Amino acid sequence: MKKRNPWLVALAMIELVTVAAPLATQERTFTPQPNTVWVGADGKFESEPDTVLVQFNISAQEEKLADANERASRAAEQVRQLLRANGIDPKQAQVGRFAVEPVYDYKNPKRKLVGYRVEAAISVKLKDFSKVGPIAEGLANMDVASNQSITYQLEDIEAAKIKAVEDALRRAHDEANAVARAGGRVLGELSYASVDVFEPTPVRPMMMAREAAPAAQAAPPPTAEFGAQKITVTAHVNALYALK
Repeated sequence: MKKRNPWLVALAMIELVTVAAPLATQERTFTPQPNTVWVGADGKFESEPDTVLVQFNISAQEEKLADANERASRAAEQVRQLLRANGIDPKQAQVGRFAVEPVYDYKNPKRKLVGYRVEAAISVKLKDFSKVGPIAEGLANMDVASNQSITYQLEDIEAAKIKAVEDALRRAHDEANAVARAGGRVLGELSYASVDVFEPTPVRPMMMAREAAPAAQAAPPPTAEFGAQKITVTAHVNALYALK
């Protein structure tokens, strides 16, 4: 979805558009005008992630609905205890989806009912990355927890977008100024610019399916001692400058 927000910058109209397409597709055609220079430039901003999103599912299946609910409730209490043990208030966790559904045996011509499944999708945001390992290990040891994933994020992504735009505009100004000097002219004011900002895709360093408890003195996980990948926001600018 595109959002167009006009900015007034030194009597210049800047059009900000947030999109997810490649940079090459965002080039805009512009009719040449006398005594102007039209330039395009890319900019970026890199930052260490400041938030980690841990997501997982709780899934319990039993022949009777009451038993499935009870098993799911016990699993939820295990999760709360795991969070408390790592200094996290369980209220920080959020339920994104909760479902109760019958389970049928479709191999039976009469579609025989064989049980009920209770599922909940849970997520929790952490600022302390050192807590990720213990929580991920604790979830892996739960027989009803599955589809655990870890995603690194930048909380204030809007500030990062602005910095990427500033970098792109600075590069565009430098390029336009070089053209003006080479032509024996003086670069004038910015009269128009269009800006495309590109949000990064989520950084997911690992996906973990449910597994058995690790054996004693087991090898460290593949991600041990590695840092989180940086978050990179990019921007592309097309700018029109006057020539004096």
